[in-house]
Amino acid sequence: MEDQFGALGLVLDAVVLWTTRYVDVAVARLRAAGHEIRDEDIARPSPPRHRNLIVLGRYSFTVSTPAADLRPLRDVHRLITLGNTVPMSSTASRTAQERALRHVAELASGPPMDSTLRVTLNFHPDRLVHAKPILDAMAEDGVYRSQFVTGTSNGGLTAHPGGDRWLWESRIFAGAYDAATVHERPVYGALNFRRRPVGGALRFGSAHFRLAAETLARTTFCYPDSFLEPSAFGVAARMGLVELARADHQDELDDYIEAQVHGPVRLHRHAEALVLDPCYRGTIVEAAAGRLGCSVQWHPGFRLEIEELRRHPGYRGQEHVDVGTQIAVDGVLDPRIVGNAARAGRHDPQTIKKVWHLLARFGAPSKVTGTPETPAPMRGAGPVGLR
Repeated sequence: MEDQFGALGLVLDAVVLWTTRYVDVAVARLRAAGHEIRDEDIARPSPPRHRNLIVLGRYSFTVSTPAADLRPLRDVHRLITLGNTVPMSSTASRTAQERALRHVAELASGPPMDSTLRVTLNFHPDRLVHAKPILDAMAEDGVYRSQFVTGTSNGGLTAHPGGDRWLWESRIFAGAYDAATVHERPVYGALNFRRRPVGGALRFGSAHFRLAAETLARTTFCYPDSFLEPSAFGVAARMGLVELARADHQDELDDYIEAQVHGPVRLHRHAEALVLDPCYRGTIVEAAAGRLGCSVQWHPGFRLEIEELRRHPGYRGQEHVDVGTQIAVDGVLDPRIVGNAARAGRHDPQTIKKVWHLLARFGAPSKVTGTPETPAPMRGAGPVGLR
């Protein structure tokens, strides 16, 4: 009996050691992939417990040379992206993100994506979210939020149960997010397959976060935009959308491959850079950007003279040309001027959006591919570019 208890003690010690070491490695891997894992949750798992172990009965062991290091973990994201079968007890045990990734991977086709391409998240850096400057809100928790969380959008405001955005996601991801919380839902961007210095989808804003390569494994893509109910989908391992988009002849503002990033986007970890328009140099936007924990860079800038604006009444309508003319400063429109008009509230937000479309379409910088400029740190604003 004493020998049996001694053997059980040895087994228990081995289980605790084995589980603790592998759980630690697994947690580090998940955090690196962008999953939010709280310290208080890590304190809860019990290392003696493991569903694959049965300690009843009699066992014989053959002494062998121990492995020099831990066995490699399964690359779950790669398996999901490739659409392979990941052994799980049931479909319900997978996260909403895993189910969404798996479903789109099964629909995707084509060759692997060029690994040098990046997803960008275009937005207006001077707008307000719940009466607070958007970059200040981002700096507080360091996370880029979806419109389901913020209640704001540079497109349509339909991110609510039963709304158009909710229905589009339900269709594209086979209901994976239907019962999910708003914080679990993906954030939207674009694959910058044309390598524009202003980002992949300029219609949604003059600034953009350029995401790190590691986020590609948990990103799905569609063409055209999801509100058009597309039938063409892609993932990093199967990307036929670039050839499809290049063969299409879309307006500049519609020429993008939509990206849906699943899981949290933590700016200090998952953003290579925040790229701003030079009209924000020396402003509170630049100061706030310096608190985000990612590199701050600058693209060549949007600028539209009123004389050029007046040549395009047929693009978004004469009334929007008139508003653009009214809000211009010294005969010029730039993102900061349009942002000031948006915050002033004297015009309908949809009108200001159309004015931005005119600026983005006819005042965009040259289509020359280049690396955005990285400035020296602002005096008194803290270090810029620390990850």
